[in-house]
Amino acid sequence: MAKTKVSFVCTQCGSESPKWIGQCPDCQSWNSFEEVQSAPATSGGRARFAGYAGNVGKAERVLTLAQVEATQESRITAGSEEFDRVLGGGLVFGSVVLLGGDPGIGKSTILLQTMVSLSLAHKVLYITGEESLQQVSMRAQRLNLQADRLRLLAETQIENILATAHQEKPRIMVIDSIQSVYTEAVNSAPGAVSQLRESTAQLVQFAKQTNTALFLVGHVTKEGVIAGPRVLEHMVDTVLYFEGERDSRYRMLRAVKNRFGAVNELGVFAMTDSGLKAVSNPSAIFLSRHEEPVSGSVITVTREGTRPLLVELQSLVDESYAGHPKRVTLGLEQNRLSMLLAVLHRHAQVAMYDQDVYVNVVGGVRVAETAVDLAVLMAALSSFRNKPIDNHWVVFGEVGLAGEIRPVPSGEERVKEAVKHGFTKIILPKANQPRNLPKNIEIIAVSRLSEAVSLL
Repeated sequence: MAKTKVSFVCTQCGSESPKWIGQCPDCQSWNSFEEVQSAPATSGGRARFAGYAGNVGKAERVLTLAQVEATQESRITAGSEEFDRVLGGGLVFGSVVLLGGDPGIGKSTILLQTMVSLSLAHKVLYITGEESLQQVSMRAQRLNLQADRLRLLAETQIENILATAHQEKPRIMVIDSIQSVYTEAVNSAPGAVSQLRESTAQLVQFAKQTNTALFLVGHVTKEGVIAGPRVLEHMVDTVLYFEGERDSRYRMLRAVKNRFGAVNELGVFAMTDSGLKAVSNPSAIFLSRHEEPVSGSVITVTREGTRPLLVELQSLVDESYAGHPKRVTLGLEQNRLSMLLAVLHRHAQVAMYDQDVYVNVVGGVRVAETAVDLAVLMAALSSFRNKPIDNHWVVFGEVGLAGEIRPVPSGEERVKEAVKHGFTKIILPKANQPRNLPKNIEIIAVSRLSEAVSLL
């Protein structure tokens, strides 16, 4: 009789080791290895891959890339313009979407709303592993959803889930959540690394073979990433993350991976008594629109996926009484702020080495691109000198280490977004100066940081 294989797997990255070790050599996390017992491979294990049995022994003809017919994938609307935007223009049959986010942020709510809308034209199967059918029904009543065509199943064993799915033949299926399901082929508890890997593999195989659109709900760890190995993100087609604070009314859905659309696409939703509602003009909700100009506040244009977005940057510069001045950022990278302040000192002769600098992106938006560099420095300089910047100014541009203002992608689209919201003065890199200037708009093109600083 074959022996059971025992190994140790990291719960953070999925790295395997024949023995327990304190620190993972791949992701550097401590005390993350767990013992996993796997049964020996038998002929019965091939039953799970019966769909590929017909291809065994057959040689596929090798084709050149030019011989492969490039067909456009068909899409269907998910019932929400913002959700369609994040998915890349709509839902693709046969795709696997992983949706992650903090507990209580609205993952189940938006999926229930979306599935009810899709069930009007397609057969939808909603499988819940954490909540009872009564809890799902109560949520639908609270949201005033007409869910008479949505089919529900409360099940956690993957073999039973797939057997039911083969009988129901749904076009769209939801697993809520992937951490709650398990397979009998793996001797470990639900949520373990081996269970997640094997269960996801079987579900992805089913979705691809039957051309079923599959949604997987994933929990997140305290670090903000989906719990379990990173292999989950590699196995699926699209990874969506819910962002936003619990006490905030607005939620942001961001695509961090998408094989059928743009990466880093952002959809904005508002939490109401009747569920999540799409926000068609998100730029308006991130602007304070102060009655009088205030120091330390600057409007900039960032780009999230294919959408230009107006956001407000606020900075507070105050004298530091500690040995090491603070550099605190919310929504921005802290190390980049320290670098920008060094560039400001070197090339504009403005020293803040004895000042605490705080920078915040209003509304809880996270900005990762470098196009807001110039706006960050202008906001900090405005607070440092206590000189307000006019409410009708918009600033964007990347700042280089040599003090140059570098161009940013989609400069004309950013200008159009600012003009659409009534801004009349735009400071931008010289290389991004539009050829056709809009009427009644003043464009100030700068090539050096010192030129932008002199405008204050």
